Amino acid sequence: MTTGTRESADDAARDAEPSRRPATVLAMAPEFVPALFDTEARKRLRTFASIDPDTVVHGPIHAEAGLAETEVLLTCWGAPRLDGATLAALPRLRAVIHAAGSVKGIVTDACRAAGIQVSSAAAMNAVPVAEHTVAMILLSNKRTLWLARRYSELRGAWHASEIPHDIGNYGTTVGIVGASWIGRRVIELLRPYDLHVLLADPYLQADQARRLGVELVDLDELCRRSHIVSLHAPALPSTRHLLDASRLAAMGTGTTVINTARGTLIDTAALTREVASGRLYAVLDHTDPRILPDDSPLYDSPNVLLTPHIAGSHGNELRRLGRSAVDELIRYATGEPFAYPVRYADLERSA
Repeated sequence: MTTGTRESADDAARDAEPSRRPATVLAMAPEFVPALFDTEARKRLRTFASIDPDTVVHGPIHAEAGLAETEVLLTCWGAPRLDGATLAALPRLRAVIHAAGSVKGIVTDACRAAGIQVSSAAAMNAVPVAEHTVAMILLSNKRTLWLARRYSELRGAWHASEIPHDIGNYGTTVGIVGASWIGRRVIELLRPYDLHVLLADPYLQADQARRLGVELVDLDELCRRSHIVSLHAPALPSTRHLLDASRLAAMGTGTTVINTARGTLIDTAALTREVASGRLYAVLDHTDPRILPDDSPLYDSPNVLLTPHIAGSHGNELRRLGRSAVDELIRYATGEPFAYPVRYADLERSA
């Protein structure tokens, strides 16, 4: 997957002067604007769009907002839901460019009916999540978290016999659940390592899996065979508790479950029992509920690493999302197709 879209967008810009600058409005929580768009990005926005980067719409859009001429909404977290009432206040809206991942919270059937084009920076947001995941895979296979805690406990009494005989990344089987943007990026980043990668995805064909360089299996087989099970599936009614008590029980002793997707993919109570027994390890960047109760055993379990949903874009990584959104706006303004279009038909089974 290529993440450097800037060059192609600028090439298009040089070949086609912005003969028209579509009326564009920022619609997001205001705090994201300076994080997404640096001085150069704001300059490019002004060149290719009729926009005031200092004006941000946050919250519901009504007719009295004076946005009737808006052709493009550049959105991020905190954008309004684009239902029929909202679109009535935006009669000239033709495109939504989302400087974040999922658009399911803002794009509706009314957008589809109106023929509005949609682009998302999901592929860009996949990059830090995949990087985080790969780091966790490699560290988990070395039992780094457990050994660090054990070393801290023993200190001067530490002995090499404390190192488990089965740790390491050589020949380990990693199971990837979901061939999403993130799942595919994880697979790509794992290629240099001596790992065997399984993939479970009901929508993927065997020839597609071969091109990815992985072994396609069903989820039950993946759970039985993998030393690491990493979740990259969307949160849907059909994927709730994808890892239920039976699938967790089928995993071998010492298996690590990594979740950088959504907490509802795992039966939290069943996982808690498995890690409390010492049989499984877990690396959880998202849980169900999203903030665990204060008395959850997962906070203090020595074989669990909990992080507060940090795997996605934060800090300087937000610049990548902003750059991607500006690139897409340039494509739109110069008559080029979006590089990362959202297809309405895919929304029902996407994150």
